[in-house]
Amino acid sequence: MLKVGDKAPTFSLSGDDGQAHEVSSDGRTVIVYFYPKDDTPGCTVEAKDFSTDEAQARIKKARVTVYGVSKDSVASHGKFRDKHGLRVRLLSDPDLHVHELFGAYGEKTMYGRKVQGTIRSTFVLRDGKVVHAYPSVRVPGHIDAVLGAIEGRASATDAAPKKSAPKAATAAAPKKAAPKKTASTERPAPKKPAAKKAAKKS
Repeated sequence: MLKVGDKAPTFSLSGDDGQAHEVSSDGRTVIVYFYPKDDTPGCTVEAKDFSTDEAQARIKKARVTVYGVSKDSVASHGKFRDKHGLRVRLLSDPDLHVHELFGAYGEKTMYGRKVQGTIRSTFVLRDGKVVHAYPSVRVPGHIDAVLGAIEGRASATDAAPKKSAPKAATAAAPKKAAPKKTASTERPAPKKPAAKKAAKKS
């Protein structure tokens, strides 16, 4: 899978509008995200999150172009777009050529099993380079993370958040050292009974 600093591929795919789209990041910023299948729960949420008024305003302000890519057909993309009022361009990659250019197709884990399929991932391209890469995307909060990175508010990868280090336990008060035994504290040796006086002679 491509990582930050790698050369960004240039490619052409047909979109949900029936037109061919030449995707290049030369002189501009492009978001390319890969998703498994139209109109499935996670993919729908992701596309709709990119299509909200807030997200679209941020995308426009940052002068970014967004492309969603899956192996679904152009016709499927059109139905998906119309059903959910999507506002991102969906590209069809039926032979997985572009998926493979980005490393977005391969082995992944689903329901505890290893399978071959599309790896949900996102790449931000600028001036011919990958500037942000998000492998194995988790949809909740992802779009905000991507746009935040473009706006300079987040890191270049969408790694799982690190658990905060546990707070250091309050140092226990040092135990007082047991007092050393001194002559005054030592238990005195028992006294020997006094010898009886000799009986007086009568």
